[in-house]
Amino acid sequence: MEKDMMKKYARLVVKTGVNIQPGQTLVVTSPVDCADFARIIVQTAYEEGAREVVMNWGDEITAKARYLYAPDDLFDEFPEWRREFYLSYAEKGAAFISISASDPELMKDVDPGRIARANKASRTALKDYSERLMSNRNTWCVVSVPTEAWASKVFPQIPGKQAVDKLWQAILQAVRADLPDPVESWNQHKQTLKENMEKLNRMQLKWIHMKNRLGTDLKVELPSGHNWLGGSELSADGVEFIANMPTEEIFTAPHRKGVNGRVVSSMPLNYNGNLIEGFSLTFRDGEVVDIQAEKGYETLKQLTDTDEGARCLGEIALVPYDSPISNMNILFYNTLFDENASCHLALGKAYPVCLKGGDSMNKEELENAGINDSLIHVDFMFGTEDLEIEGMTADGQTVTVFRKGNFAL
Repeated sequence: MEKDMMKKYARLVVKTGVNIQPGQTLVVTSPVDCADFARIIVQTAYEEGAREVVMNWGDEITAKARYLYAPDDLFDEFPEWRREFYLSYAEKGAAFISISASDPELMKDVDPGRIARANKASRTALKDYSERLMSNRNTWCVVSVPTEAWASKVFPQIPGKQAVDKLWQAILQAVRADLPDPVESWNQHKQTLKENMEKLNRMQLKWIHMKNRLGTDLKVELPSGHNWLGGSELSADGVEFIANMPTEEIFTAPHRKGVNGRVVSSMPLNYNGNLIEGFSLTFRDGEVVDIQAEKGYETLKQLTDTDEGARCLGEIALVPYDSPISNMNILFYNTLFDENASCHLALGKAYPVCLKGGDSMNKEELENAGINDSLIHVDFMFGTEDLEIEGMTADGQTVTVFRKGNFAL
């Protein structure tokens, strides 16, 4: 990929994604395989006035070796210094960029129990940090660039370096970085998302009911005073940012006890280097009561057993089937992209900002309002071209929200 194009993308991430402020610290988490792009992010952030850019490198190959060979008790621990790293920067008002790029099947030979325990230990230790981000107390943005292992999974018939170039092109198209003026294109895109968001917020739906031919038949109650969000968000300090690039969704929080029926996945889920495929979840009174999966059952079961809240939903997001990423007809095996090609749900923690005044509520107040809490937040896709969604408004009218996979508002 040409360096000029990577610079253009990096500037979009720094200025429109986290919207770095003069004198602010930026923390960048990146795989070592993405070092070229991460270094451009660093330079761009300094050019835009960052006080300091802190790098947090990761390597999934050494992570796999740790899972395979380290002593078993290690996976119930999380170093205090790593907790302090994230939380101290967050408390000082840092912005956070995460580069998401992993081999979708690297961990298929690893005991899923070890991964689940390590995830639980890290999420428990980093709960305060995660809550800051999910309450928009800090600006943050998740983006992606290709690695050869990932690109080869997406385009298995194409030689490695050519596959990387093809995935680069798809990513740049998805984030609008290939357009002459990406910032202005994002301004227009945010306005389009805002229009549907405002229509749904005016309705204050009591519930939505989703059906398709795959077998999804799910009714989801929504909390009183819920907010639909999408596109850009505002931090506690009033700084506009975009948490995910790309983003095509508008989303809110379901009522934690108000989900009933069955949802069937429409795409594989890449969860920590393991693919979960052909799966369905059945809910009763908000909680998963049955799990089916053609592949990755144990990984999915471990995920839902993380804690009590992991068996409930924390997000429902609406994405039209006729949308830019969906129309690429590419299975990315990366939730950042696949969730923006399909309506999706998330198991686990809800965003407090999806409830009016939720960002200032304590845990008990949020729970009483129907907002789910958990150590996890994992999105999975269920949208299809024949998806039908109905809702009931606050004044008792039944409305069509989706028809044949697209908004019908």
